[in-house]
Amino acid sequence: MLIYQIECEGKEVQVMVDEDIAFQLGREGSSVAEMEKAKVDFIVSVGGDGTILRTIHKMADPLPILGINMGTLGFLVDVEPKDAIATLKKLLSGFVVDERSRLKLLLNGVCLPRATNEIAIITASPAKMVEFEIIVDGALMEDFRADGVIVATSTGSTAYAMSAGGPIVDPRVDAIVLVPMAPFKLSSRPWVIPGDSVIEVRLKLPEKEALVVVDGQTSHTISAHDKVVISKAKKPARFVKVEKDGFYAKVKNKLT
Repeated sequence: MLIYQIECEGKEVQVMVDEDIAFQLGREGSSVAEMEKAKVDFIVSVGGDGTILRTIHKMADPLPILGINMGTLGFLVDVEPKDAIATLKKLLSGFVVDERSRLKLLLNGVCLPRATNEIAIITASPAKMVEFEIIVDGALMEDFRADGVIVATSTGSTAYAMSAGGPIVDPRVDAIVLVPMAPFKLSSRPWVIPGDSVIEVRLKLPEKEALVVVDGQTSHTISAHDKVVISKAKKPARFVKVEKDGFYAKVKNKLT
């Protein structure tokens, strides 16, 4: 672990540099795990939403993240490159943390990385549908055939779930969104359920396999013999709040 001391706006600031960036600068770096252990005030992520999701996946109890947008659309990145220096200087005087619910995934009792956006369960064979049972808090919610199903947080409602026809949910709403992907029945529609729900996803056809994909970062193959249980994670994702306009302005600016 290596900490660099710099001066900014007349203040002494300690900075830890990611290993990949440090290598390009010819300096020694620190892992995200070391930053988490050192309990830094916040992490600066330069990239797009994928960069932020990968960073969060490396932490058991996520530190606040400030996203500087070097990607394309980006719903998790709030700061444009031209505003980065001014924003960082302002944050030295203090900042507000925005906490967002994540999802816990148990696969046969083994806990996989938490999801900030969504857990997608998709057919392992293109153009071949899978038959699902969705059990919510012990009760059968739906039985359908589809290319897959997306279980998303409110934060993830504007990501993969929205592209599959799901609703936009204000991230302040404690909810989980379930979206069937290309369902066979017209009656199979998206659901919004309470955020503290426990969801079990079952595959009904033993010869069919599916992929469980967490935030587009990790994937596992499952079959009808596997048990998939999804619930709210204890530790939320945390973001440095810098925007004044808020969520509705972000949706308007990025999606219209």
